[in-house]
Amino acid sequence: MSQAAGSVKGSLKASTFVYPWDVNGDPEAAARIAGLGVRQATLASAYHSTRVLTPRHPRHRIVTARHAAVLYPPGPRWEGRRLRPYAAGDWAPGDAYGQAATSLAEAGLDVHTWVVLAHNSRMGEEFPDTSVANAYGDRYPWAPCIAQPDTRAYLIDLAAEAAVRPGASGTELESLGWYGLTHLHAHDKTAGVELGDAGQYLMSLCFCPSCRDGYTQLGLAPDELAASVRRALEPVWRGEAPTGAWEAVEKLLGAELAMATRAWRDSVARSLQTEAVAAVRAVAPDGFQILLHADPASYHVGANVGVDPAHILSVADGVVVPCAGGPELLTPFAEQAVERSVLAANFPVVSGMGGSPGTLAEDVARAVELGATEVRLYHAGLASDEDLSLVAEALAQLG
Repeated sequence: MSQAAGSVKGSLKASTFVYPWDVNGDPEAAARIAGLGVRQATLASAYHSTRVLTPRHPRHRIVTARHAAVLYPPGPRWEGRRLRPYAAGDWAPGDAYGQAATSLAEAGLDVHTWVVLAHNSRMGEEFPDTSVANAYGDRYPWAPCIAQPDTRAYLIDLAAEAAVRPGASGTELESLGWYGLTHLHAHDKTAGVELGDAGQYLMSLCFCPSCRDGYTQLGLAPDELAASVRRALEPVWRGEAPTGAWEAVEKLLGAELAMATRAWRDSVARSLQTEAVAAVRAVAPDGFQILLHADPASYHVGANVGVDPAHILSVADGVVVPCAGGPELLTPFAEQAVERSVLAANFPVVSGMGGSPGTLAEDVARAVELGATEVRLYHAGLASDEDLSLVAEALAQLG
């Protein structure tokens, strides 16, 4: 055992992400997942469209989830509503989540729900007005605008229903905030120009009616702001965008306008996160753990939504932090953490998707040094047998 692995032995809980179709129909799946050495399975209950490989399943090798869906029968709260969750098709029929959760629990695993929220291409296609609209007028059907009242109501109710499933003792909420341009959308061909942090932010600013009203409340003229954003993006299209993080946005758009847009977006995201977590707590049993997939830079968009670390740790029980490029994003959360805060370091362990299961023990040790209290592994259903063997070996070293 390495000295680094020994230093964290027995000190933190590991969980792996799982889809219901990884488990249902495979009588060996739950025991195999438990045999990795994890104590928890984070099981999808509401998920976006995807195409996945299932390398060990006895009945299939490819699962195509054709649209965002809940993986259980949606409840009566949605009757008569324009925006409602879609039921899954043949890729997750009936109460697929419940069936898989039962199998995982019988294998001795604690089960938490995994809920994807503001990421829904089918809703955007059927109701284009719900989507983020950029400064050029282009819609992003995969990205619901979280400033719109109807969309917010849908997301809050979905968070509560999909999070608190029978038998679940916690949840992890993904995409509970702004989604933007970045998304693997069909055959994605958006990498021809390097956008950087600044270009991604500017291309993710929304100009739907709700966001236009928000800018107006801050004293901004929406049409003039949109024109300013388009001008700010001109160097990006020429390949001349400044490097750096938020300072690059300020250089392109101007500090005053940049901060005004960020103030609007931060306030919208913070209030949605507060309301959604409160809605989950209102229907959850005592001790139910609520975590958010999060990035510590509030202007970032995507599945790991940008948050204010101090705010989110005062609202939720903790965060799941992406550590694919290293665990440094843990630091801003660790600086704001209180005794109860959960800081889960999320490591990809699928070699074919850029993961590094062979260095997992060392990576976890470094994450613990930076404040991690738990570990997440992406993803037990997608990984090869060799990857899973390396994961089991690392977890055995870590205790």
